[in-house]
Amino acid sequence: MDNTVGSLTKLERQIVIGSLLGDGYMRIIPGKSNAFLEVNHSIKAKEYVDYKFESLSRLCESSPKERSTNDGRVAYRFFTKQHKVLTDLYHQFYQHGRKIIPAGLMLDPVTLAVWYMDDGSKSRDRDVYLNTQQFSVNDQKRLLHCLRLLGIQARLNKDKHYFRIRIMKGSINLFMKMIAPHVIDSMKYKLVITP
Repeated sequence: MDNTVGSLTKLERQIVIGSLLGDGYMRIIPGKSNAFLEVNHSIKAKEYVDYKFESLSRLCESSPKERSTNDGRVAYRFFTKQHKVLTDLYHQFYQHGRKIIPAGLMLDPVTLAVWYMDDGSKSRDRDVYLNTQQFSVNDQKRLLHCLRLLGIQARLNKDKHYFRIRIMKGSINLFMKMIAPHVIDSMKYKLVITP
């Protein structure tokens, strides 16, 4: 269902929030009043960036562009326009310039799929992770609670010096069933096919 002009549609909001849980970055330029979202991935994820751009194109002025980084890698990115509704999300998801998990966050299958396409991974032995190392342990516990509300059991898993979220074996089927319809073709390699 689309919202009124000047607001985000349900899908736009799901993709923005899923991106903020993952690799998406929001900021407000000094001297400006509204925030914008930057979507920036490796050129290998071109189809994924194009999917996000097509879904958010109403909020954008220019299409994704390639950019070479200092270490020789090639990134592919786009920016939304500055927008008041994005500013509202910025104030929910950022505190003192650092990304946080807001109280009352609710996850849904589309948001979860975008988050997993951004920051999810599977291991050879079919473990499934959400790479949440950028968030504090308390914020990660808040995410665990959000997952439990969907019936997905997960726990924190130490990854070197930081923690990330590991989906428990008994919940992997449910997690994959929930996100699979919303995972684009070029990202299906991240899915765990269970018997």
